[in-house]
Amino acid sequence: MSALAARLLDWHDVHGRHDLPWQHPRAPYRVWVAEVMLQQTQVATVIPYFLRFMDALPTLRDLAAADEDRVLALWSGLGYYRRARFLHQAARLCVERHEGELPRAFDALAALPGIGRSTAGAILAQAHGLRFAILDGNVRRVLARYHGERGWPGAPAVEKRLWAHAEAHTPHARLADYTQAIMDLGATVCTRAQPRCAACPLAAGCVARRDGLTAELPEARPSKPLPQRSTTLLVLRDGAGRVLLERRPPQGVWAGLWSLPQADDADAATRLAARYARLDAAARPLPAIVHAFTHFRLHAQPLAWRDVSPHAAIADNAQLRWCARAEAAALGLPAPVRRLLDNLEEYA
Repeated sequence: MSALAARLLDWHDVHGRHDLPWQHPRAPYRVWVAEVMLQQTQVATVIPYFLRFMDALPTLRDLAAADEDRVLALWSGLGYYRRARFLHQAARLCVERHEGELPRAFDALAALPGIGRSTAGAILAQAHGLRFAILDGNVRRVLARYHGERGWPGAPAVEKRLWAHAEAHTPHARLADYTQAIMDLGATVCTRAQPRCAACPLAAGCVARRDGLTAELPEARPSKPLPQRSTTLLVLRDGAGRVLLERRPPQGVWAGLWSLPQADDADAATRLAARYARLDAAARPLPAIVHAFTHFRLHAQPLAWRDVSPHAAIADNAQLRWCARAEAAALGLPAPVRRLLDNLEEYA
């Protein structure tokens, strides 16, 4: 066992997290859902979503049998909805090809949608105690600092070196504890900003601490200006208080979610609104929304019409639906759209 692994396990016994909901029990399905939720999301945020998800869909077969709207509704607020769709697709493939279970063979598991090498390793190590390394964001940071690895961790050459370190340090025993320990260390001690080096069990051998490089490592991705996009959201409410929602296309922003209809600008929004309903008054602008995605920033201007009379012609369009507040709450909605709808009465 490497010195890093030994120190980490000793630290985990005293300071590690032992009461996370997916640890009791550490069943493959529960570990898998947690690992996918934890991608780019902190533990404290994930826990209530995980508990709600498990309450609604306690088994892999339940997930496979659920319709996509229900899965996306349970995911709503976590962001990165593609992860939820991959989770759903993978569950259905497990029912079709693996007798309703996640495969224990690494290659078969890693080949499922949305899993890949690190997530597969995390599932097999934590649920089955098998010796597979992981390299999520927290582990990349720990290993980059400990070994003094220069370069952006997403660059192929740097990533290859970090995987070699991860494989070398992974012990042959206590795999679940080690996997949890190295993730916990990155999340709670070797943090992105202001790491608590004095509390780190690896401080004595850490190159970044020795050379004063903790603020520089791991190196950031080469920056590019974040593109800006704009859109206008249509908030159409009929006399009963129902709101018109539109299912987003299967590709692109908020793919497959229910959202508010969109137009390029206010004039186009008014023309589009008139196609959906009779408008008895001008639109009222609501507070603008700015939402950051990974690759761009979206500026959305909602325009609201009240007490409109829906045109009967749109009833045959399966991509449009008038929803009461309770109905909308059960759908997969983008987080900023859900917040807007939840606060509509404030703008009355």
